[in-house]
Amino acid sequence: MNPSIALLTDTLATFLQIYTVLLIIRILLSWFPTISWSDPPFSLLSQLTDPYLNLFRSIIPPLGGMDFSPILAIFLLQFLTGIFSSLQQGSTYGF
Repeated sequence: MNPSIALLTDTLATFLQIYTVLLIIRILLSWFPTISWSDPPFSLLSQLTDPYLNLFRSIIPPLGGMDFSPILAIFLLQFLTGIFSSLQQGSTYGF
């Protein structure tokens, strides 16, 4: 595989892993009702993750106060990360 394509797939896989961690942090912090999402560290996290989560919230609306859309959002990110990682590993082994 071309070295620039290998670098791109590795970079995308790393970005998706970092974004998944940010989503998990956002989800865990949503369990604390006293957090003000307008404060600087939380507003940045909200601005980074909410547009992606809102895509899935439009597909799966909250059911009885429980929002299951992040499960689908994280599943998709993990699936894409696996694809990019396997492309990177395939180039390492000469496939």
